[in-house]
Amino acid sequence: MSAARLTVVAAGPLTTVQDRGRRGFLHAGVSVSGPMDPAALDLANALVGNDADAAGLEFFGPGGRYRTDADRRIAVTGGDVDIRIAGRKVEPWESHLLPAGEDLVVGALRDAVWGTIAVSGGIDTPPVLGARATHLRTGVGGHEGRALQTGDVLPLGEAEAGPLLRLPAPYRREAGPLRLIPGPQDDLFSQETWDALLGADFTVSALRDRMATALDGPPLRAIAGHDIVSDGTPAGSIQVPGSGRPIVLMAERQTAGGYPKIATLASVDLPRLAQMPGGATVRFVTITREAAEDLLLAERRRLRDLMAGLVTAAAGPPTSEFLLSVNLVSGVTAGQG
Repeated sequence: MSAARLTVVAAGPLTTVQDRGRRGFLHAGVSVSGPMDPAALDLANALVGNDADAAGLEFFGPGGRYRTDADRRIAVTGGDVDIRIAGRKVEPWESHLLPAGEDLVVGALRDAVWGTIAVSGGIDTPPVLGARATHLRTGVGGHEGRALQTGDVLPLGEAEAGPLLRLPAPYRREAGPLRLIPGPQDDLFSQETWDALLGADFTVSALRDRMATALDGPPLRAIAGHDIVSDGTPAGSIQVPGSGRPIVLMAERQTAGGYPKIATLASVDLPRLAQMPGGATVRFVTITREAAEDLLLAERRRLRDLMAGLVTAAAGPPTSEFLLSVNLVSGVTAGQG
């Protein structure tokens, strides 16, 4: 019996295969990559019964159109988005049955930037250095190391039948200022520059991708110039090049850089920034490293509780579109339970 496959009928503009990322190779210049919104991937995988390390599809803006050759559960997470299965509208943040041969159509996110599509069994592309995550800059992992294109066919892992699920409560992130830990080169910036960073509004620039997000606002000037001996660049590092324009390093960041880093965005807030649309206003506040660790641990506990409390999705009344799509006259009509 041949393995199940997922066909990309129409690709979104920047859709890639992503799992939790490629760890343990920073010393060799290979960054983690992985999802821009890890919680969206974790929740999507849980909704379709996948292991936490399963790979899904991450998309930017419109999600595209897909078709499987075997019945599979799917879930779309990340934000509010129009989803259709065989023309019938279904909800995000829930799992649904995608029958073999029918189309899944995922529109553009309305309140977020990055979305995730999970398919039961996971996207089963060959692992590279222990992960299926796509790193676009180096062409590593995923499907041929690149963003998906119309006509691509992706292998799916084995999947067992299971219930359709939804979250016990909506998944929402905190509002308010984004939280920073000063450093590692905070001492290269004057108090005046720090006052600008913490006292002014910044906006999310259109200059953004999986590697970094640039922010527009008052220029940040280093005391003795903007060239330093290259050192490590953790996720969330805020690099300040000679232009004075802060650049926040994201999932596909380089592993070392020669610009001073005034601060590092708390890990719990990095997906918040990733999901802000272009033009959104950003303000910052500083916290301690210990406080940032506590916030991240609390967020992980909250996610575990949500995934442990998944409930069976209510079927709801059938729509007229659905009734017209099934045979109500002869034979027996199979339900979606």
